[in-house]
Amino acid sequence: MMEETTDNTGTISSQKNVAASGHNHHHRYKYISNYGVGRRFLFFASCFGFYAFVAATYAWFVFPPHIGRTDHVSSSSLGCREDNEGSWSIGVFYGDSPFSLKPIETRNVWRNESGAWPVTNPVITCASFTNSGLPSNFLADPFLYVQGDTLYLFFETKSPITMQGDIGAAKSIDKGATWEPLGIALDEAWHLSFPFVFNYNGEIYMMPESNEIGQLNLYRAVNFPLSWKLEKVILKKPLVDSTIVHHEGIYWLIGSDHTGFGAKKNGQLEIWYSSSPLGTWKPHKKNPIYNGKRSIGARNGGRAFLYDGSLYRVGQDCGENYGKRIRVSKIEVLSKEEYREVEVPFSLEASRKGKNSWNGVRQHHFDVKQLSSGEFIGLVDGDRVTSGDLFHRVILGYASLAAAISVVILLGFLLGVVNCIVPSTWCMNYYAGKRTDALLNLETAGLFSEKLRRIGSRLNRVPPFLRGFVKPNSSMGKFTLGVIVILGLLLTCVGVRYIYGGSGAVEPYPFKGHLSQFTLATMTYDARLWNLKMYVKRYSRCPSVKEIVVIWNKGPPPDLSELDSAVPVRIRVQKQNSLNNRFEIDPLIKTRAVLELDDDIMMPCDDIEKGFRVWREHPERLVGFYPRFVDQTMTYSAEKFARSHKGYNMILTGAAFMDVRFAFDMYQSDKAKLGRVFVDEQFNCEDILLNFLYANASGSGKAVEYVRPSLVTIDTSKFSGVAISGNTNQHYRKRSKCLRRFSDLYGSLVDRRWEFGGRKDGWDL
Repeated sequence: MMEETTDNTGTISSQKNVAASGHNHHHRYKYISNYGVGRRFLFFASCFGFYAFVAATYAWFVFPPHIGRTDHVSSSSLGCREDNEGSWSIGVFYGDSPFSLKPIETRNVWRNESGAWPVTNPVITCASFTNSGLPSNFLADPFLYVQGDTLYLFFETKSPITMQGDIGAAKSIDKGATWEPLGIALDEAWHLSFPFVFNYNGEIYMMPESNEIGQLNLYRAVNFPLSWKLEKVILKKPLVDSTIVHHEGIYWLIGSDHTGFGAKKNGQLEIWYSSSPLGTWKPHKKNPIYNGKRSIGARNGGRAFLYDGSLYRVGQDCGENYGKRIRVSKIEVLSKEEYREVEVPFSLEASRKGKNSWNGVRQHHFDVKQLSSGEFIGLVDGDRVTSGDLFHRVILGYASLAAAISVVILLGFLLGVVNCIVPSTWCMNYYAGKRTDALLNLETAGLFSEKLRRIGSRLNRVPPFLRGFVKPNSSMGKFTLGVIVILGLLLTCVGVRYIYGGSGAVEPYPFKGHLSQFTLATMTYDARLWNLKMYVKRYSRCPSVKEIVVIWNKGPPPDLSELDSAVPVRIRVQKQNSLNNRFEIDPLIKTRAVLELDDDIMMPCDDIEKGFRVWREHPERLVGFYPRFVDQTMTYSAEKFARSHKGYNMILTGAAFMDVRFAFDMYQSDKAKLGRVFVDEQFNCEDILLNFLYANASGSGKAVEYVRPSLVTIDTSKFSGVAISGNTNQHYRKRSKCLRRFSDLYGSLVDRRWEFGGRKDGWDL
């Protein structure tokens, strides 16, 4: 009995020791595991925090704020949002025929009430509609209706609230130069577009696209232009972009049905005919007329029109992208049995500014009418991005961020923070005692096969293999780790750029819903040709630049073929090398605004567009990017001095907008003669003289206004070695002398000081 008791006790004691040992081992493993989890958490939190900080800093430096695309911030928050369908807007063209149309800016039409000197395309945008209380993401598919000298425009407007198309209306009483948004003409529970408007038997009808509900509706105006009533369903067929034309006593309905079996989207065309636009409609014998390539212009791109006895159909080329360009075809045969057309040359003046132009990427709709004056007016919609651009950018952005996360995990492998790809408890038999009962039950059920565990175990050999291959403690290993970190940062910035950086297009800032243009002027000479070439190539692509005037002060001027420009360039060769040439009266300048910009300053186009927008609010002011403050000491100082005094009273004209007539006439006046003589003596200070003249002319009012440039502005003279003012101290002494001289001649600036941060949009902080 005693021996048996001893054995039992020993067995029990042994079991207790094993249990205790297992219990201690479990706690030790748990402690180590918790330590590893904490270490991994700290590593990933540090990495992602650092990458997030770099991404935020990058965004702050690079991305321009989008405040101001509409005139009111509250409206901007509703309309003019990025849309996957595009950023369509509408421009106007004039000519002696539908085939010789030129954009409105070639007419140099000025409108004081909208600050447009001159009016420029697009003449009606999402900002125009949004600022009138009708939020819109884009405007497209313009159709004209003419009543005497009044033009009515109907178009698709994409609501940012319902995300569907409605039919908007606007009115012009000045031949299309300016448009008054009237409101929503038609709003249904489904998407509407392509508002084909026509007159029949004294009634005005509209036939918008409504293929979403599988039928073609005809509406009649009850109270033109904003009240319409459904007259009838003229065709139970989901036609898109349909138009009606009256030819040889028969009405022809031309449209596309993309829902039929075998129909080629954007490459299909059908024709129907009737004795009345109210129906009944019969199909053409040759339907479908087209069913092939998207690039042939099968899908309608506007109203068919009659010119010089011939009938023309407008189509859109969707080969490269939806709505890429407009094609026009002459209809040679149109009968119940036959249809034949041939494409004819047609092109609208295209901009070389690419995405920075309102129609630089796509034009897909054209409507032309002859006015009572005999001239033709054409309305065209244009876009600066491709269809689906937003979706593609988001996909690429998140893919880049996912790649950046993978880089962080790779760093974890190399540094030993992450030791496995697949959790070890799923893979190795050694950890079987530590797996949960639930996991063991799953294994017993066969859900985790031995083969999967082997694959997981092999994957987990990758981290130690990488550490052995890279050897983080070696010089080459440290270099490799550095390269990987930089790669992760680049991927993070690329991802942020794609997601939050917009389409890459620079858009102008409308004022009162309208856009305008300015002339860019710079003064240079032969030793700075390198600067000039970069200058012209860069700034000619800014949206609102109409022309570049190069004031050539010395040496043989370059040939225009040496300059890569998207706008006309004019080189004005001066007889004398004088800084006063900068403000010489030039009757060939066609815009009211001139931006005087030194050829060694490289700033983003978006900064320039902001400055132009501010100047249009106050064209009587000198609006620029480099403020200075003059106090009682009459000592010229840098911008830091103005910042320390929290205000400014001068704007350097090396980067400033001005009224060409007001500023240049004032500078060349007899009153400024002594000042000009002093400028020639010092070969300096022409900008200071203009500031004194502005202050003198403004009385007690504000004469200058500051717009803060972004931090990526570059002075290229530091790289070329041809800066005009190489010795800063000597340069400042000369300018202090100018301050004293001009104060004696034109009065002091000391009693003037305008504070930073006075604008609601924060552009002058």
